[in-house]
This record gives sequence, C-alpha cells and structure tokens, in this order.
Amino acid sequence: MVAGWQSMKTGIYLGCATGLGLGLLALVHGSVESRLSGQEADALHRHLQTILPEVHSGKAFVGTKILPATGSRPGDVPVRVYPVRQDGQPVASIAETLSPEGYNGSIHLLIVIAPDGRLRGVRVLSHRETPGLGDRIEAARSDWIQGFAGRSLGDPPISRWAVRRDGGDFDQFAGATITPRAVVKAIKKTLVWFQANPDGVP
Repeated sequence: MVAGWQSMKTGIYLGCATGLGLGLLALVHGSVESRLSGQEADALHRHLQTILPEVHSGKAFVGTKILPATGSRPGDVPVRVYPVRQDGQPVASIAETLSPEGYNGSIHLLIVIAPDGRLRGVRVLSHRETPGLGDRIEAARSDWIQGFAGRSLGDPPISRWAVRRDGGDFDQFAGATITPRAVVKAIKKTLVWFQANPDGVP
C-alpha cells in the first residue's frame, strides 16, 4: 500500500513538473513572438522614415487597409496595402508582403509604390537568410535593395524583372542567387498586382 502511494505521489510530482515546464515553454515562446512582432513594427517605421519621410511630418495620413474586390493577393503571396495621402492627394501605397521562396524561409518585405506605379523604395523587414551571403538584402549591409527605387514594370520591361542569371536586369549575390531571386520575384508580383488592381492605389 505504501509503495503504491509512493508511486502515485511520484506520478503526481512528475505530472506537475511537466505541466509547469510546458507552461513556461509556452510563456517564453509567446514572449519571443511578441518581441519579434515588435521588432518588425519598429523596422517598418524606421524604414518608412527613409523612404517616405512625409508620413512622419504630420501632414500625411496613412489610411486603413485596402481590400480590393479581387482580393489582396499578388499572385499567391498575401499582401497588406495602406494608402498614404498628403493634403488630400495620393502620395504612395505601402505594401507589406512575404516572399516565401527565400533560401531559409519567408522574407518579409516593405514595398512603397507611387501613384504612377514607380517604386519609392523597398526594404526588408525580417528574414532568415544566411549571414554574410543572403543578408545583403538588408539596407544596412548593402545598397542592393536601394536599387529598386524609381523602377517600375516598364523600367526594366516586365520580361527583365529577374536576376541576371535568369536573363534579367538585377544583380544576384555570389553564392546566394536564391535570396535576391525571391525578392525580385516578390516585388514584380506586387507591381503586377497593383497594375491589375487600380483600386489598390489611393
């Protein structure tokens, strides 16, 4: 009887310890997720200051999310779109999208498009690409991503919206073609979507 009670107590203790461990693990995981979300939000606002300084001047209005009747997906990639107006006039559209084709996972992009369809700028909000290779998509590590400013579907022609290895106009990185290819493809899809959905532009 005593042995049975000891076994029962041991089982209870183990169950409590396991439950406590799982609870702490869930708490830590939730804390990490919240911190990552906060980091991405900080990155978004920081990049907007460099691409679209009028958003922070107090004279511009960042509107609510646009959900066109045709959907909010350029190709198969989810996108969130926000209009920006200044003195009642359209300034740009801000698009947040994911490129799921990165080397180590999705690449979270901020794409800012002027009303005429030209890019005001592109920045990477988060990624898991290889340090020293794929991380050159970051503005802090290379000026590669800044080369999209002023480009449009006609500059270069849509058939040239690819990395040079694929017959396009955009440089790839030595030893890391997959990463820039994924970014170029996501930007192209977003521009095509904007052109096909004029309601997506303020």
